[in-house]
Amino acid sequence: MLFAFEAGEKTEQPTAHRLREARRKGQVFKSMELGSALNIIGMMFLFMAMSGLVFRAFQSMFLWFVGEMLTYQLNVSSVQIIYRQAIGHYFSLAAPVFVAAILLGLASNLGQVGFLVSVSALAPRLERLNPLEGVKRIFSRRALFELVKALIKIAVIGYLSYSFIQSRLTEMLLLINQGSEQIAALFWRIMTGLGLRVGLAFLILALIDYFYQRYEHISGLKMSRKEVKDELKTLEGDPLVRSKIREKQRALARQRMLRDTAQANVVITNPTELAVALRYRESVDRAPKVLAKGAGLLAKRIREIARENKIELVENAPVARLLWQQTEVGDEIPLELYQAVAEILAEVYRMQEARSGSRLGAN
Repeated sequence: MLFAFEAGEKTEQPTAHRLREARRKGQVFKSMELGSALNIIGMMFLFMAMSGLVFRAFQSMFLWFVGEMLTYQLNVSSVQIIYRQAIGHYFSLAAPVFVAAILLGLASNLGQVGFLVSVSALAPRLERLNPLEGVKRIFSRRALFELVKALIKIAVIGYLSYSFIQSRLTEMLLLINQGSEQIAALFWRIMTGLGLRVGLAFLILALIDYFYQRYEHISGLKMSRKEVKDELKTLEGDPLVRSKIREKQRALARQRMLRDTAQANVVITNPTELAVALRYRESVDRAPKVLAKGAGLLAKRIREIARENKIELVENAPVARLLWQQTEVGDEIPLELYQAVAEILAEVYRMQEARSGSRLGAN
């Protein structure tokens, strides 16, 4: 039972395949708080960068609402004028805010999630209609975190707003005898100053929320050891099947190597432990090429094929050992062995010429 429990316990980090599948299904993590914080801070920096233009629009709207609008007589015509003026003032001030908010929202989502379109996330799921699942979500660790986060946000915003406005209270009381332009300028400074403070506080909370959402996302995708093994089998096949395939591939490679040994010019031996078959054809090869190599029984088989095909066997332990260590089947010999192999091939050619000459003399 203990082993069964350990096998089913989700203790392993999610694999790359599990993360890709979750993303494909739309299961990604992101912090909504981060988008809100970036929006607030971005708005404040936008107001400060475009302070002249935005302040004039704000001032014009403020002066119109506390001044000119109050002079209108209430009738159908004046209400239409007031409506058009209010809409115009609103959009002159809100248009850059809307554009910046959309761009910042897109940047925040793309930065956290990237470009992702998932139809799976929109598919209906029956478990969402299950009352028990709903109760579990209400009393879950995530719900508790969201509650604590909301309470902290309220407390932080309340404290920052209270302390900042209290520090400006004396300045605000002195506006009683001031003109509307001074009143608008003070309200502008209070709005941008308070916005920056709230935005920075939100950013700190958003970073905490971001790392928590990441932790929850990874924890929800953790796997048991059995799931990791099953996934590995699914992706790469059963280990026994893979080992059989590799063995079959090695056997085929060995057969091909032994077949190619018949094309060799020479087989260099060590004398009984190693055997390396080399081929050099001036019109085909840039340098001598390793056709086959083997140790033990495979070396014995290479020597037998060489004798069957009347290929010269040359005993040279140092060269055989270096060729065995530094080359693979199909490789050209390394540059440092050119001289040694050239001498061996020259000796082989002399031996072949000597035998050809003796046969001609006998004839």
